[in-house]
Amino acid sequence: MHFGEVLDVSHKIEGSVVSISDTGNLVTDIAGAQLADAPQNDSVVVQCDDHVTTQIFHANHEQPPMTLIALIGESGNLELEIVDDSAKIMLGVRVGEKVVVQW
Repeated sequence: MHFGEVLDVSHKIEGSVVSISDTGNLVTDIAGAQLADAPQNDSVVVQCDDHVTTQIFHANHEQPPMTLIALIGESGNLELEIVDDSAKIMLGVRVGEKVVVQW
C-alpha cells in the first residue's frame, strides 16, 4: 500500500426481491454464495425499501417473533423474514424492490 492509497473495507451487494415464499418471506436474487465472505455478526446491514436489519441468520435461528431478519432461506438465496409472520404483508414490499447488503 502506498501513501495516500485508501483501503476499501466496505463491501456492497445489490439485488432485488424476485419472489415471495409460501410463508411470506421476501426472496431475493442475492445467492447465499455471494455472502460467503460476509461477517457472521451485526456489522452486516441489509436494507430493503425503508426497512433495515443487521446480521444474516440461518434457518435454525432463535430470533423472537415479529423480528425482521435476513437469512439464507430454503431457496439458497438471501430472504427477508418477519419471524412467525409474513414479511410481504407486514412490510408491504413487492417483487422488484431493491435490496442492498453492506459490511
